[in-house]
Amino acid sequence: MQTRLWRLIKNEEQLNEEKLNEAAALIREGEVVAFPTETVYGLGANGLNGSAVRKIFAAKGRPADNPLILHIAKKNEIEQLTAGLSANAQALMQAFWPGPLTLVVPKSALIPDEVSAGLDTVAVRMPVHPVARRLIALAGCPIAAPSANKSGKPSPTNAQDVLEDMNGLIAGIIDGGSSDIGVESTVVDTTTPVPVILRPGGITKEMLEEVLGAVEIDPALAGNSECRPKAPGMKYRHYAPQAPMYLFIGNEAPLQMKAAIAKGLASGKKIGVIANAAVATALPKDSNLVIRNWQEDPAVLAENLFTWLRSFDHEKVNVILAQGVAETGLGLALMNRLRKAAGNNILLAENQKLFVQSGTCPEFL
Repeated sequence: MQTRLWRLIKNEEQLNEEKLNEAAALIREGEVVAFPTETVYGLGANGLNGSAVRKIFAAKGRPADNPLILHIAKKNEIEQLTAGLSANAQALMQAFWPGPLTLVVPKSALIPDEVSAGLDTVAVRMPVHPVARRLIALAGCPIAAPSANKSGKPSPTNAQDVLEDMNGLIAGIIDGGSSDIGVESTVVDTTTPVPVILRPGGITKEMLEEVLGAVEIDPALAGNSECRPKAPGMKYRHYAPQAPMYLFIGNEAPLQMKAAIAKGLASGKKIGVIANAAVATALPKDSNLVIRNWQEDPAVLAENLFTWLRSFDHEKVNVILAQGVAETGLGLALMNRLRKAAGNNILLAENQKLFVQSGTCPEFL
């Protein structure tokens, strides 16, 4: 299959509209088109066409029991997709739509099993990105779209990363520039008396609590692989770079990271590092160090995390060492992604020692 690439041009509304019309026509014909959103790039197909949705799974190599999110252009478009909205769902729609929040609601009879993975619920979101919204409107249908990467790889935040994974596998890619937020939407189950966060994202737990009061976090986020996923990303390993990755946590993480990096360099390893400024600027200048500095701003880490993980693949590092963040605000989503990228290789630094909290330890330590 030849994959078309439409590059949108700033201030060229008529030309861009023609390109989006071509992409929308392919979606109506049952093809798959990648498109930008404010979170990451999505791999989109007609969400009411089961055979079209199956093409998403084929292109990604995605397990069939991993549900998809339906994207809509207007709030009232959710009405045909659900058997009913709770008061909590309506409050969240009012507060955060359009935006990076996905709601799990009871599904209507219109929803193919391919979208919901056979569940009686469906995940729906209304993106704020103008290109995404216009594409949905032109297609005239809700667009089912997971992230536009091969399953297991880091999610793409630009069209070039999508092309790297999907060239020849899908009908087209809309290049609308880089995504702003960089991590996928927050997913909240609104079918329970107390809403439950199934996937943390750009809409934080604290923001949800301001609207709803009580909000719970699903225990499956702790890594229970036996759960049946109600939202994307709950069960399978995600965001994995090619090199083994290890996540350092604890009060003494900066000190133990620097010691580990020294040992790794001494053993001849090329090391990818993700750290804040205090660690990154204290490291030696070495051709075997590829350093990604998120300063002291979790938003910088969120915007760049997936791009950095892919860059380590291109740099052919032997190992990746990453510094954890506090699990408040955006940190909850970041630690979720970092743990998954590391395959739960978590190293705890305390009492002047480094302990394996879960997973494994680099062989040079």
